Amino acid sequence: MIRVIIERHIAHTLETTYEKVAKTTLQKAVSAPGFISGESLKNSNDANHRMILSNWMNVQDWHRWFASEERKDMMNEINPILETEEKITILEQA
Repeated sequence: MIRVIIERHIAHTLETTYEKVAKTTLQKAVSAPGFISGESLKNSNDANHRMILSNWMNVQDWHRWFASEERKDMMNEINPILETEEKITILEQA
């Protein structure tokens, strides 16, 4: 199992728009092969700083989702809402 952390900084005043698109993206990820679980969190000191935590069976499953047309389509909606490019970290057990 791996854990993927996606860090995003949302442009000011676009939080509601982001919430809608991010929710749809997570719903689509749930049906992706190898997806185990996921959650969306916001920084308690900065509502525009978001973290997505997801668990996947393996790195290949994550890469398949990452490269999927579904995710690319959703990112075309999310990217204009972001202040900076998302940062992705893939973690595995040591």
